[in-house]
Amino acid sequence: MNSMERVMTAISHKEPDRVPVFHMFSHYGAKELGLSIKEYFSKPDHVVKAQLDMRKKYSNDCLYTFFYAAVEIEAFGGEVMFTEDGPPNSGEPFIKSIGQIKNIKPPKIYDSNPLQKVLEVTRILKKIIGDEVPIVGVVMSPFSLPVMQIGFEKYLELIYFKKDEFKQLMKINQEFCVSWANAQLEAGATAICYFDPLASPTIIERAKYLETGYKIAKKTLSQIKGATATHLASGIAFPVVDDIAATGSAVLGFSGEDNIEAIKERAAKKICLLGNLNGIDMINWDKEKTRKEVKELIQKAARGGGFILSDNHGEIPWQVSEDILLEITETIKKHGTYPIN
Repeated sequence: MNSMERVMTAISHKEPDRVPVFHMFSHYGAKELGLSIKEYFSKPDHVVKAQLDMRKKYSNDCLYTFFYAAVEIEAFGGEVMFTEDGPPNSGEPFIKSIGQIKNIKPPKIYDSNPLQKVLEVTRILKKIIGDEVPIVGVVMSPFSLPVMQIGFEKYLELIYFKKDEFKQLMKINQEFCVSWANAQLEAGATAICYFDPLASPTIIERAKYLETGYKIAKKTLSQIKGATATHLASGIAFPVVDDIAATGSAVLGFSGEDNIEAIKERAAKKICLLGNLNGIDMINWDKEKTRKEVKELIQKAARGGGFILSDNHGEIPWQVSEDILLEITETIKKHGTYPIN
């Protein structure tokens, strides 16, 4: 099987030739090319080369066009801060007061230079790779994006006490999210990863999520013209498995804190699981620890399909060594071939 066939078989809750692996490489590509992170993201050609090189090096079953979460804040005119060994982050929230929300307009996708770079990477990868490998695009959910737009404290005030302003910001963000997702699909993305960390009970109670983010996800995902996967960015997923499946997502990223066997049982035939290696812990792993963790994950989650092995956050940390990533790949090839013994 090629990567596309392997992944589609797993998503269909059937057993492919081996467990698919998604190494979510974003800023890690700068490390691969020996560039600073800021320089790396300055040219689409850098990202294309790193994605192709790392796919070959680590037998990766996806290409990942994600730059960094704050690229969407750039599109709104906000600030992005670069570091030497971590993902670029948003600076001070560009919404300084709740009263500003009524004057905000969704960015136009094709007027934003940062977004155009992502689309160019997507087009080039699609031209080179065709349908052999899934190309995964990314959007921040309308419900989770405001943490960067207005700050977490003010956003909680919106959610709980300022329903009109909350509704207005969601309308703005939904329009942007749908346009951004569909632009990536049009450029050649196979599917869209919908990052929604506030959907996890790690951050907000499920009852409030069902009143807000759940309804927003159902409406937003219904307008995206392609397959979607929901990722909670390390947040626990078990309590919301059925909720996420009901939004229409085909894949759910689950946490290193989730009980693997329990979530596998709950997700069976409903939604494909993606996870759940702890990327932060991986920084301190040796080869023996890596083999143990990967073998255990395969044993508990891989049978019957419906599983893609990945990190639990959706981004490989800069500090994870190449040896550990190579060991993950080798362990999958050795112990992740179906049928699982």
